[in-house]
Amino acid sequence: MKCLSHEQARLLLDTARGDRFEALYVLAVTTGLRQGELLGLKWEDMDLEAKSLSVRRTLSAAKEGPIFTTPKSPKSRRKVTLTEGAVEVLKRHRQRQLEESKMVGAKWQDNGLVFCSVVGTPMSRHNLHNRSFKPLLERAGLPDIRFHDLRHTCATLLFKKGKHPKVVQELLGHATVSITLDTYSHVLPGMDGEAAAGMEDLFS
Repeated sequence: MKCLSHEQARLLLDTARGDRFEALYVLAVTTGLRQGELLGLKWEDMDLEAKSLSVRRTLSAAKEGPIFTTPKSPKSRRKVTLTEGAVEVLKRHRQRQLEESKMVGAKWQDNGLVFCSVVGTPMSRHNLHNRSFKPLLERAGLPDIRFHDLRHTCATLLFKKGKHPKVVQELLGHATVSITLDTYSHVLPGMDGEAAAGMEDLFS
């Protein structure tokens, strides 16, 4: 697990400004959604007026290509509140996508996806990493981290701000609070496995 500091996360998002996937990185850092959950988002899952989104599916890799599957647990199917900044960048992203669809014309495949290829098809994780995420890290002068580490960054920053483990669990969609505590024990001094079990008893 490699987490960005608050300053590094801000640098990442500043560097991503104007990038085709700026909104993707903003959501990754501010909501902690898994990569598959982000790539599985559709515009019908968004309620920008209410500043929220609903996680209803995930985009998974398969031999025959990307496929949509249901989230792995009931807790993963969740509603997430968006920051003001995320709402604004999503509005700009929507406008950019509409312009892209007009440019490609008949080649556009309308799958209703928030994050997709230039012709509207599901996004390849491999392409996203090699063509967007890795170059972004290089431009920002940041360490070579995994996309999944943005999820860890979100959780770690929240814990450092003193947010309650239960709040972080609900945001990340962990099945139990003990999973959250076990995963992030390094930023919760004194919370070992026994403490996590105790929290599980309190909040399950």
